Amino acid sequence: MDRLHSMRAFVRVIDAGSFAGAAREMNQSPAVVTRLVADLEEHLGARLINRTTRRLALTDIGEAYLERTRAILTEVEEAEALASSATSEPRGHLRVLAPPAFAVHQLAKHLPAFHEQYPKVTIELAAPGPVEGMDEAFDVSILSVARRPLDGDFVARRLARSEVIACAAPAYLDRRGRPQHPGELNGHDAMLPSFLREVSFVRGLFGDDEPGGETVSIATARPLLGTTHIDLLYAAALHGLGIAGLPSFVAEDALREGALERVLPEWRLFDATLYAAMPTRKHVPARTRVFVDFLVKAFGGEDRDPWLIAAGCETAKRQ
Repeated sequence: MDRLHSMRAFVRVIDAGSFAGAAREMNQSPAVVTRLVADLEEHLGARLINRTTRRLALTDIGEAYLERTRAILTEVEEAEALASSATSEPRGHLRVLAPPAFAVHQLAKHLPAFHEQYPKVTIELAAPGPVEGMDEAFDVSILSVARRPLDGDFVARRLARSEVIACAAPAYLDRRGRPQHPGELNGHDAMLPSFLREVSFVRGLFGDDEPGGETVSIATARPLLGTTHIDLLYAAALHGLGIAGLPSFVAEDALREGALERVLPEWRLFDATLYAAMPTRKHVPARTRVFVDFLVKAFGGEDRDPWLIAAGCETAKRQ
């Protein structure tokens, strides 16, 4: 039995949530993956996974073994990376976790350039929902963090800052008018995340060491469209349904093309900083290092909003 291969199969089964999912990721048949885990359990003399018709559940021994197995496989990868980094080009499989909207509107359009530079690196991109902390099951986690210190045992590199701004289609604004102050938004059709009961607009752009400016808070009645799906807000705004609050990295292309227009250009809702986070390791695999370097170069790595700058509608700094 190739014990390392079986250990990798066991970890993949848990991460994928099924033997079939792990088999697809490993390019193996489900029967082969099932046999690898069964051989591992036989070798250990202990059951690691309780199998039912609907779900998999780790046993107590399985949970402890999974933690140690992840550490062992990480050490193996680090040893391989150390041995090969001086002579080989980046290669292998990279697991990336990212917020769905950032994956769709930003990562997808930059991946062809990355693939052209590093054709031997394959990427598995997971985007199940918001990402506020690093996940050790992934090589790189794209974090979206409001202005607060990062907390955790990981290494993070800043990619950029993204503001959430009000946007609408020009046709909607031609029909309903262009508000000049947040207080005028009560007369417009709003599209907001369904959990919000109040929105606050801040005038101007402020750094961490600068005093706050004028803030206007608006209690929201039932919005015309309420949803937690950012791309649904984006699509509805494009089609002229109303005014939506969107992250700049989502609205960038539409702003540049004139399909969306920034509303209240001197005001922002809030902002967040985007980071590429990696587990703390002595020897980062070359594929991970070049991917993070690529993202920092693509997005600038600075405390500024590259998407609003590119669209020509950056929030003016406080005078």
